[in-house]
Amino acid sequence: MPRLKSPAELEKLRQKILSKKDPEKPTIAICSGTGCHAYGCEKVNRALEEEAKKQSSKGKVDIRKTGCHGFCEKGTLVVVYPGEVCYVNVKPEDAAEIVQSAIEKKIIDRLLYVDPVTGEKVTYQPDISFYKYQNQVVFGNNRHIDPGSIDDYIAIGGYSALAKALSEMSPDEVVEEVKMAGLRGRGGGGFPAGRKWETTRDAAGEPKCVIVNCDEGDPGAYMDRSITEGNPHCVLEGLTIGAYAIGSHHGFVYVRQEYPLAVDNLLMAIEQAEKYGLLGKNILGSGFDFEVKLHRGAGAFVSGESSALMSAIEGKVGEPRPKYIRTAEKGIWDRPSCLNNVETWANVPLIISGGAKSYAAIGTEGSKGTKIFSLVGNVNNTGLVEVPMGITLRDIIYKIGGGIPGGKRFKAVQTGGPSGGCIPEQFLDSRVDFDELARLGSMMGSGGMIVMDEDTCMVDTARYFLEFLADESCGKCTPCREGIKQMLDILTDICEGRGREDDIELLEEMSVVLRDTSLCALGGTAPNPVLTTIQYFRDEYEAHIKEKRCPAYVCKELVSYYIDPDKCKACMICLRNCPADAIAGAKDTIHVVDQGKCTKCGNCLDLCPARFNAVVKMSGEPVPPPPAEDDRVLARGKQQGD
Repeated sequence: MPRLKSPAELEKLRQKILSKKDPEKPTIAICSGTGCHAYGCEKVNRALEEEAKKQSSKGKVDIRKTGCHGFCEKGTLVVVYPGEVCYVNVKPEDAAEIVQSAIEKKIIDRLLYVDPVTGEKVTYQPDISFYKYQNQVVFGNNRHIDPGSIDDYIAIGGYSALAKALSEMSPDEVVEEVKMAGLRGRGGGGFPAGRKWETTRDAAGEPKCVIVNCDEGDPGAYMDRSITEGNPHCVLEGLTIGAYAIGSHHGFVYVRQEYPLAVDNLLMAIEQAEKYGLLGKNILGSGFDFEVKLHRGAGAFVSGESSALMSAIEGKVGEPRPKYIRTAEKGIWDRPSCLNNVETWANVPLIISGGAKSYAAIGTEGSKGTKIFSLVGNVNNTGLVEVPMGITLRDIIYKIGGGIPGGKRFKAVQTGGPSGGCIPEQFLDSRVDFDELARLGSMMGSGGMIVMDEDTCMVDTARYFLEFLADESCGKCTPCREGIKQMLDILTDICEGRGREDDIELLEEMSVVLRDTSLCALGGTAPNPVLTTIQYFRDEYEAHIKEKRCPAYVCKELVSYYIDPDKCKACMICLRNCPADAIAGAKDTIHVVDQGKCTKCGNCLDLCPARFNAVVKMSGEPVPPPPAEDDRVLARGKQQGD
């Protein structure tokens, strides 16, 4: 690899790389993110490479492993260029046909995406509804480059923003550009990135540090991980620009050890950037030096908090500390330290390349640019979506997400990870930005978005998130350690039929204490799922407490199963499959559920033939007494007639 000594040499290399690329040559791109790894993308890739060699006499085909494409539930995803013909749910046995069709410029109809609303097949990736309504300015390059190739990144304009910053802008001008762009931290707090950079730059003490937070531990969230896996160079470029602006020569990337693909691709990217002279001494002949080290995190959720993360890098236990002095002024080893998450750093090259005015043209007055969300739960299209700030929740869930499966009714969406709030149906047309979500009692967070349908119990949902937070609390401060546990105990009692009349008010009082006195944001935001579910779904809490009834039929202790004697045909399917032997009956005898033995697994309901529909799920209602022994015997004539 040549060591680049100037921006001119970088541009010369870019032109050289582009000159070797034939835009008309068939290229087959395989999504190789963690999600598609679970679907077996490595086997698909090997099969495609083997077929490309076998069929080379017919024509040349490039096989390229790329990062995550976002539409994770349809993996393995394969896209054929030119044209962006998209194939979904690809298996190794499809490889021969895909290679042949790429060479012959034909379409494989059976592998195309079928729109669940229209029932029509969609040929091109940009035309799929999941992609059509997105604005993938940060995440979009994942689909076009091999994360293991720095040349691929340079070919699409990679490191040109760094060259511009080092050769045409002063550090102060870079900071001002980021401030004018209105970039806010994408890690959860939404603090203006430029102001944080300015604070670190102006703080007393040397050397200064810049840090990438790729701890991302929210359930179901994998935005930062997928950027790091699929396009690690954009993160390094943003980090290096930030280091130049702040006056830092030392950087860290904190990655969870549970993200091995992200770790491998980052290490490879750092090595490549160093060999090209894009990291290390005298970058691009500018006189600016910058080195990056990768730190593997141990997996504690609380280590995503800034001071806890820095303590972990220092080799200490990842616990937060009081914020009477900000980490921007005294962070790692008491040095001024600027911490941003992966997505924040990945936005920086876009701002420097296109300018603050162009970047700020996207979004709302207080929230500029785009945001990547992990759209999961009870929604037809799940995966990673990048949308402009200000888009409505309805557009994300129904246009991009394709609505609720099975035609069921939307109930709520939880944003912001386990500490976020649950937003009900009446606010579906609310804009998605930092301030609007906060007004609704939720938050942007790192970008988790969990959709819930009519079959979701909101009390149980609050209990689930508090259970996660109780497990992840570091235990350093009493309000968080004891408060979350006590709130969880109350919610558990409510879900199991032991709720008391004053429990709702007690939860609200404890939430205020927890929010105002916790050491870090884990405890401070933990009440959000409780407070929003009480605010918007208070009737469900009251039903659990006063009527011992779960309206969604979710809470096991408040649910019972009953066999309707008028519909039971004594087929013995439920009896044979009951794991607790809780069903009494015989071939000619109506079955009865022994409520004392029943574990409420729901097996009988699931297995009862739809034509009989004899098993009834009940909540808060008295179970009818079993029929008398004589009444349980079926008349043979009736049975034969059925």
